[in-house]
Amino acid sequence: MDPLAANDIQQITADNPSPYTLQGTNTWLVGRDPCWVIDPGPDLSSHRERIRFDAQERGRIGGIAVTHDHLDHTEGIAALKAAAGGDIPVGASRHAADVRLRDGDTFGPLTVVVTPGHAPDHLAFVAGTACFTGDAVLGEGSVFVAPDPGSLRGYLAALERLRGMGLEILCPGHGPLVLDANGKLDEYLAHRRDRERRLEHALAAGLRTTDQLLDRVWSDAPSALRGAATVTLAAHLDKLDEEGRLPDGVERPQLSGYGQV
Repeated sequence: MDPLAANDIQQITADNPSPYTLQGTNTWLVGRDPCWVIDPGPDLSSHRERIRFDAQERGRIGGIAVTHDHLDHTEGIAALKAAAGGDIPVGASRHAADVRLRDGDTFGPLTVVVTPGHAPDHLAFVAGTACFTGDAVLGEGSVFVAPDPGSLRGYLAALERLRGMGLEILCPGHGPLVLDANGKLDEYLAHRRDRERRLEHALAAGLRTTDQLLDRVWSDAPSALRGAATVTLAAHLDKLDEEGRLPDGVERPQLSGYGQV
């Protein structure tokens, strides 16, 4: 049986493809009478009308859950609420939240799991054995980790926590449905640990500038994603610094505007 149908979940992908959004931002509908919308995505009329129509087929919208407040996930909230009519609550960690969500809370059929790293307000939502991962885990490729205090350590801990929850499928913010939840989580954990090992080796070899470290450690990153790699480099350097393992004289990346990609 189709795993989405088995979990009463529907995927709607917005027409906003890019190197950061992959095929586009995924909006997810779960349940019915009412259904719950996860990440309305960009403010595109075609995407909004598809959400509204398909939600009506499921009864109505009971609430809107937000994984994090980057615009490609949240820009369409106000217009969707207006088009759908009624007083639809928005549940989020911080973005325009009618219901301020914290770890372990429930919001309709969803259980909240705090997943910092990509953004400090990032949440994942679990319904049964499905997890709506936002940008904590994508359907393909990796995500950037923002350099907030403790963010990379918190991110790795969150992935480990999801790994122990008995999940079967991951419904990501971008990219295809993940049918092997723990396999993908293991892949993400291994990827971050491999980057850390490569960074440690580069630092041990005497590399100290941002460009040197990016060229050595993120040599496989496409040029269009060098900004994301720079952000993640900063998070890795922070982790080493927090653990007392960062050598002296390392140039810290200069960052601006990373929070809305």
